[in-house]
Amino acid sequence: MQTTSKPTLIEKEIISSLSFCEDFKIQQHPMLSDQIKKATKLGNSYRRKVTILFKDDVGLKRVDTTIWANGAKFICLKGGVWIPINRIVEIRA
Repeated sequence: MQTTSKPTLIEKEIISSLSFCEDFKIQQHPMLSDQIKKATKLGNSYRRKVTILFKDDVGLKRVDTTIWANGAKFICLKGGVWIPINRIVEIRA
């Protein structure tokens, strides 16, 4: 899936300071659920980082990190940082 704008590369440590208050729909990769499962397995079994493209209230962001867990509405990154699934555009392994 191609995104229309270039994402801003950020460190995972600043994600907790980002805002996810606005309620808007984003176009997500059709296989996002499978991407989350695969990335979580890679993070737990192999400590492998993935690239996560997501949108906060300001715009498109990119972070390269490890996913430790996923739930119904959020993914948990290494260090206890959470990203809402409804803001994830795509995960690249």
